[in-house]
Amino acid sequence: MVNLKGTTVIAIRSEAERRGVVASDGQATLETTVIKSNTKKVYRLYDDQVLVGFAGATADCLTLLDKFEGKLKKYDGQLRRSAVELTKEWRTDRILRQLEAVLVTVSEDGILMVSGAGDVLEPDEGVIGIGSGGAYALAAARAILSVAKLPIVDVARQSLEIASAIDIYTNREITLEEVSW
Repeated sequence: MVNLKGTTVIAIRSEAERRGVVASDGQATLETTVIKSNTKKVYRLYDDQVLVGFAGATADCLTLLDKFEGKLKKYDGQLRRSAVELTKEWRTDRILRQLEAVLVTVSEDGILMVSGAGDVLEPDEGVIGIGSGGAYALAAARAILSVAKLPIVDVARQSLEIASAIDIYTNREITLEEVSW
């Protein structure tokens, strides 16, 4: 099982706004010690058309990020096909199988969570939270979306603020990227 202690990432996609966002905190921890407070965990891929956020071991995440970018290029930016092909390689390659990470990705095509367990999941509500504070951020985002008509950029920020007040492995150094179509 992937140890996701040490980060919070939220991804939100809105067809009404024709936009997607991925936001994360910046904290990197080693066991019980904060090593860095402004770690980058959100990236733009495929000519800035695809956003990816990650939780897990940093080197593992960056390796998978490179692999995913290669799949996006190979399959002309098709998000689902690229994610499925990445997952197949991740599960069958002897070395990649050892990588501990979870990715969230958003583009015009959709929003997905991709894991080494073989999961490629698309949420019903267009919101995914991963990492140690992911469930808190997810709950906050769903609650905010159900009662307020805020832009998803604001929802992502507020959900991370709420998660950072609850999860000791999440800080308030928020990185947010957005993609529009």
